Amino acid sequence: MAKPDVSKPKEPPKPVHIGGESLVDRILPHLKKIIIGALILSAVIVVIFGVRWWSQRGEEKDTEKLADVLRFAQRPVAPSGAKPDPKNPMFADPTDRAKALLDELSKGGASPPGHAYRGGLLLAAGDVDKAIEEYRAGQDAQDMDGVLSREGLGIALEAKADAEKDAAARGKLLEEALAVYQRMQPDEKGPRRVYALYRQGCVLDERKLNRKAEAKAAFEKANELLSADPRHELRELLQKRLVALGAG
Repeated sequence: MAKPDVSKPKEPPKPVHIGGESLVDRILPHLKKIIIGALILSAVIVVIFGVRWWSQRGEEKDTEKLADVLRFAQRPVAPSGAKPDPKNPMFADPTDRAKALLDELSKGGASPPGHAYRGGLLLAAGDVDKAIEEYRAGQDAQDMDGVLSREGLGIALEAKADAEKDAAARGKLLEEALAVYQRMQPDEKGPRRVYALYRQGCVLDERKLNRKAEAKAAFEKANELLSADPRHELRELLQKRLVALGAG
């Protein structure tokens, strides 16, 4: 008969840290990186176009300079009649803001933003011809910057047409703007498709090219796309345009 084992009981095994550090110790550095990245993103996202070109940058110094420009862009525009306050600097008006941002971007050291963003600043600063040039440079892109560049180009061409005294030259610019809007967003489900149709209608109506039937068709198509979104910002504008054209 075997004798019972009366030897000293073995102690339970002690936990061993693989690689000399615990799981938390190894994850913590990555958590810090995630938190820092989230903070940077939250600061940048206030400027839509800035997000796109910021996210494509890999150099740390370049990213910091871009973030500085975007933070500068967040400075508010002073209310009408407000006195300058050194403790709370503001832009005098939207044109002043656009010019100041263009000046910051021209200093170099930061990668240029998308064509749509820069074109918008040039247009806001009153430099229509340079805005058109900038928008043209980005109009063939297949991403969102391309859609916005085409939209901006159409708006800039309309602005130039409105300032044109010669009827023939004005009509040519409006036809060009219409062509740009027609290829702005050809995808029926693509982003800003409703805006493309709305802008086509605005150029076609009696105050521009006076092609009422085509204007009505563009507005009705845009209105149809908004049938599931009664709170869309264009909803009321479209209704007013359709009423003016006798569409009810």
